[in-house]
Amino acid sequence: MHELNPLTEFFLSIKNDGRISITHIAIYAAILDFRIKSGFDNPIQVFSYQIMEIAKISAGATYRKCIKDLSEFGYIRYVPSFKNNQASKIYFV
Repeated sequence: MHELNPLTEFFLSIKNDGRISITHIAIYAAILDFRIKSGFDNPIQVFSYQIMEIAKISAGATYRKCIKDLSEFGYIRYVPSFKNNQASKIYFV
């Protein structure tokens, strides 16, 4: 059950954070799912389309805004690659 600790901690930390929307939550949960399936790597290396598929998000602009927000708000550290053939890095803090 230790896999759910980061999600539980995330929910506790966003409880009073009015900036977080359901889309932010979906993306965070998708990132966590990807991390679990990749052996708890930190950072994970992932392409946006992989997370968007898990989170059921179809708009790239929405993904970019929310992932950037999560990074700026301190829930993750996002390091975009800006290259189509190189995955971005997402660190869990």
